[in-house]
Amino acid sequence: MRLEPVADPGLLRMLGLPLLALGATVVVASVLAMLAGANPFATLGLIVKGAAGSKFAALETLNRATPLIFTGLAVAVAFRAKLWNIGAEAQLYAGALMTVVIGTQMGLPGVLAVPAMALAAIVAGAVVLLVPVLLKVRMGVDEVVTTLLFNFIMLLFISLLLEGPLKDPMGMGWPKTESLPREIRLPRLVEGLRLHWGFGLALIAAVAVWVIQTRTTLGYEIRAVGLNPNAARFAGIPVNRVLVKTALLSGGLAALAGFSEVAGLKGNLTLDLSPGFGYTGIIVAMLALLHPLGVVVSAIFVAGVFVGADSMSRAAEVPTYIADISLATALLFMVVAILLTRFRLVRG
Repeated sequence: MRLEPVADPGLLRMLGLPLLALGATVVVASVLAMLAGANPFATLGLIVKGAAGSKFAALETLNRATPLIFTGLAVAVAFRAKLWNIGAEAQLYAGALMTVVIGTQMGLPGVLAVPAMALAAIVAGAVVLLVPVLLKVRMGVDEVVTTLLFNFIMLLFISLLLEGPLKDPMGMGWPKTESLPREIRLPRLVEGLRLHWGFGLALIAAVAVWVIQTRTTLGYEIRAVGLNPNAARFAGIPVNRVLVKTALLSGGLAALAGFSEVAGLKGNLTLDLSPGFGYTGIIVAMLALLHPLGVVVSAIFVAGVFVGADSMSRAAEVPTYIADISLATALLFMVVAILLTRFRLVRG
């Protein structure tokens, strides 16, 4: 058996195979629920109810989706240029760190503090990704390794700060920073619930990325470099410069996830601010086939699985790890589906 390129995949192949992958994921999740001793149909129903069965559940799903949209966009932008950014977690924490520093140390009024925190977060995330990309374009260092290692470096650096200069003196010994003043936090979209304007900012970012990718020269250059960097270079596109620009955009997007979590939800920085939003962003981007608007749908779907799984675990006494396995399975199936949309298996 060998793979043969498909010249014109067609709409049925492009949509049918990803839908088939999601269907296969549901089957796997059902089998896992049965092995855990639960009714698979009841379990799936509990997940849906926990994710969207009430106003509170639906808004909580959107709240969980907010950082996933940012990290999913960051990964989608980078992967489109074949820049393998595995360090969105580090960029997220860099953005959260600068949000706390500007918000608690500068004493700016709310009208200035919020844009200043957002801008500082974007710059910090961009710089964190810029270092591995410069190592790649100047010295040929594999960015998969460097971006992945930056995740651990950033977490250790954050831990150092939380136990030292940024530790809240009124925190009763807990490793956390001072809380942002109420007047410089992102307002709630719905009074009394946790969904905040970070979600609105995430939607704006998704549309902006879509416009950049489809309506600008930079978007064309990113696609060209991703498809064939040698051909792009032969056509006069400055490949290294495009990779640097891509890194700045990708790192800034991931950092906005940290900004939104601190300024919109948590109010301070702790070492467990992110339960892996940077890594989950890879799943979100792949499920969306790297489409920026699809990232929004994919992030809401993934967030719904997590929120629904938490509710399902409490109601049916089924481990929440089923959700983790299901998402990993969905990613594997989706990668195969993407492969089979572009290639077919033939004998020979």
